[in-house]
Amino acid sequence: MEEKLIRTGISLGDPNGIGCEVILKSFVDPRIFELCIPILYGSSKIVSFYGKLLEEGDVTPPEICVIQDAHKAVQGKLNLIRCVNDSVQAEPGRSTEAGGKAARQSLDAVVADLKRGAVNALLTAPVNKHNIQSEKFHFPGHTEYLEENFGDRDRRSLMILLNENLRVALVTGHIPLSGVKAALTAAGILEKLKTFNQSLREDFGIVRPRVAVLALNPHAGDNGFLGDEETGIIKPAIEAADKEGISVFGPYAADGFFGAQTYRLFDGVLAMYHDQGLAPFKALAMDDGVNFTAGLSIVRTSPAHGTAYDIAGKNEASESSFRHALYTLIDVYRNRKNFRAAAADPLRKQYVDRSGDKEKLDLTGDN
Repeated sequence: MEEKLIRTGISLGDPNGIGCEVILKSFVDPRIFELCIPILYGSSKIVSFYGKLLEEGDVTPPEICVIQDAHKAVQGKLNLIRCVNDSVQAEPGRSTEAGGKAARQSLDAVVADLKRGAVNALLTAPVNKHNIQSEKFHFPGHTEYLEENFGDRDRRSLMILLNENLRVALVTGHIPLSGVKAALTAAGILEKLKTFNQSLREDFGIVRPRVAVLALNPHAGDNGFLGDEETGIIKPAIEAADKEGISVFGPYAADGFFGAQTYRLFDGVLAMYHDQGLAPFKALAMDDGVNFTAGLSIVRTSPAHGTAYDIAGKNEASESSFRHALYTLIDVYRNRKNFRAAAADPLRKQYVDRSGDKEKLDLTGDN
């Protein structure tokens, strides 16, 4: 019998941020267990600490079921695989070496289970990009780490921030602003457009996506007066994408594009660099925003916010973004599965003889 509920691996994130708090709050409503089988990779001690925090706010935390193997996860409960030493203490609001190590251990454990098929998809809680670094983890964020583990050699991963009304993808991600210009090439933008278009079709079920491309410079370069990247790099990429059948438009000046809500006319928006796309996105959709990584062999989502040390341990964090990340994960997993099933056995070509008065359908040939 086919398993209907998705075994969802959840990484702990930085135990000193709001990750564990929003995870527990997300599963307070028992109805959410009708959608998935959640498996948290972390520490009993840390989970207990934040569970007591919820109780102090008169919120009953979800029931925890400690398991040894993700295949043995129990439906209707928040399962916990202990992969972080219980000697690690939660120190809300502090960036610590121990917190970074715990985040690494959790992420490594759930990735190992993804590779062996013990869990179906990944939901990551926020990490601190500084304290998570080590000799083995030398990535600027989740996206790059997951790309190394689950990426496709023929295409790079793509960061997409989304909610119900807006999807923003990035050509360049976690790099300094000073390096953006050098990182932009027509071939690179075309590659991102292909990945974006494919994800919109496979992961979000949009048959013919319409994608808007943002300019790099103010006023879209103003015909070269404020920069020539639009004419020399971005427009050639758009033209090449159009020849490959992608419905792509632009480049648009970013300020007016968001100010006039032009994004509502498109299924996706491709920004040139991190803050160009994410600053307006988070202004519009911080509470329900979701970070999705396209171009991977597995489905991965995350809340759009970070560790939020300033409110960690105060029982003030909203679980809305994390919960939407879970809903998105489930939707994308199902959409991708349905798309691949539909494309796996396409109808073979049929030959129709129209030479006579009566048309005859020939199903025997390979024409």
